[in-house]
Amino acid sequence: MTHRALIGLLLGTGFAACVALIVYGALSGPRCDQPARWRWRLPVQASGRQWLVAGAAAVLIGAVTGWPVAGLLTLVGVLTLPRLLGPDREAAARTARLEAVAVWAEMLRDTLSAAAGLEQAILATAPVAPPALREETARLATRIEQGAPLGRALRTFADEVDEATCDMVTAALVMAAESQARQLATLLGQLSASTREQVTMRLKTEAGRGRVRTSVRVITCTTLGMAAGLVVLNRPYLDPYTSAEGQLVLALVGSLFGLAYGWLMKIAALEEEPRVLKGAPSAPREVMAG
Repeated sequence: MTHRALIGLLLGTGFAACVALIVYGALSGPRCDQPARWRWRLPVQASGRQWLVAGAAAVLIGAVTGWPVAGLLTLVGVLTLPRLLGPDREAAARTARLEAVAVWAEMLRDTLSAAAGLEQAILATAPVAPPALREETARLATRIEQGAPLGRALRTFADEVDEATCDMVTAALVMAAESQARQLATLLGQLSASTREQVTMRLKTEAGRGRVRTSVRVITCTTLGMAAGLVVLNRPYLDPYTSAEGQLVLALVGSLFGLAYGWLMKIAALEEEPRVLKGAPSAPREVMAG
């Protein structure tokens, strides 16, 4: 490799790293008008095992191809593609949490209709709450049994669940506990019905997103398969990428793929409603009065 080619490879690697940092900063930088869940970011919180696998794959690809940019792209791809192209477990967990909130609200409504008090209704339903909410309801019941004020215990429960829809249910419970509101059972039934409608809409949305993810998987696998086939079966066809200009082109192509994936995930993310109980002790009265 000539001195000129070596300088070109280093420049290509630096260009790819700069573009990757720009994309990462643009898509994951802190913004006051965006919830943290919206932002797509390189999974720097990946486990040590994932980083080890990604590093080994990057070294292997870099050694086989002789392209530093290919090694860098492999590192980023191994860390991000499984999350971007795999099933959206976070969205599925949120949907399950919403459905659990609806079921728990119905259980509270039915228990309150049997002339039970609010604390007794919570203690009775906590052990049999849906699995997605059982841990939080169990801690809520424990706090009530230990003598914590019901309003404070409910607000802590809302912070643990961290879901806007659960905040509405909890706000109704706090209002009932602190203001002796009437027709709580009716209100819980209405909130449960509204939550089930949200679950239905989310399931329909996830079905559409699943088709998009399938298309992206096909495109990605086809592209990677073609590249691997050319490296193995027709390596002379890829010789131009060994030059400095070729490395720059490869970095540009990889950056465009990264931008496309980031944009796809950003537009596919569901906007979450703002919470009404977060950091506002008096929020239930204000919300219900409005």
